[in-house]
Amino acid sequence: MAEDLFDKAFALLQKSRNGVALTGAGVSTESGIPDFRGKDGLWSRYDPIEYGTLGAFRANPEKVWRMLAALLDAVDAEPNPGHRALAALEQHGLLSGIITQNIDCLHQKGGSNNVVEFHGSLQTFSCLSCGASYNLAFVKASSLPPHCASCNVILKPDIIFFDEPIPDLVLASTEQMLAAADLLLVAGTSCQVQPAARIPFIVFNRGGTIIEINREPALDQIATVTLQGNFSTVMGRLVERLT
Repeated sequence: MAEDLFDKAFALLQKSRNGVALTGAGVSTESGIPDFRGKDGLWSRYDPIEYGTLGAFRANPEKVWRMLAALLDAVDAEPNPGHRALAALEQHGLLSGIITQNIDCLHQKGGSNNVVEFHGSLQTFSCLSCGASYNLAFVKASSLPPHCASCNVILKPDIIFFDEPIPDLVLASTEQMLAAADLLLVAGTSCQVQPAARIPFIVFNRGGTIIEINREPALDQIATVTLQGNFSTVMGRLVERLT
């Protein structure tokens, strides 16, 4: 890929007053977490309608926990160089925060401080009966599926299932981050899952600049710069310009 594209992208980051990143599953594949929709992804083994909805969980939580048990492997993954490169951009003032669709907490592990978890995370779990909250350590120490210590109801991870609305607090945090955004760095997402898929168009329609990093570009019609390739490789070439 031509170096002038990287120079242009970095210049846009430097010029931006308030850059924000939007990330998806593609930023975590190099950490060993398959894309949900990929060949070896979770939805190739579990039908998302049967296993990925709150309705399915309420109807048969034991069944849904067969899928969730596999998903728990993600919490042991380690950030890749691309995660650390995003954190470096934040530390140098070129990004003010990250909105991620991922539930693996790898941005925080990689050193990013201002992260909105649009679809929740696997760090906490809740009882849908009494409202008690539990941390990941409790669940990892429990037999699966984990049960509430107070009322013995099976716990639900604090992730957003397909038929759940995005919590108001998360939407408010997202809007607060986007309100002043004049640049959006979109990485590792095909921008197909709503409502997160609207975020690039919100920024673009407000006059913001879009930089896309993807193996398969999804935002050709609105991106000022498209950097096609593996997330870590592209991010590494970007942060080289910090020195």
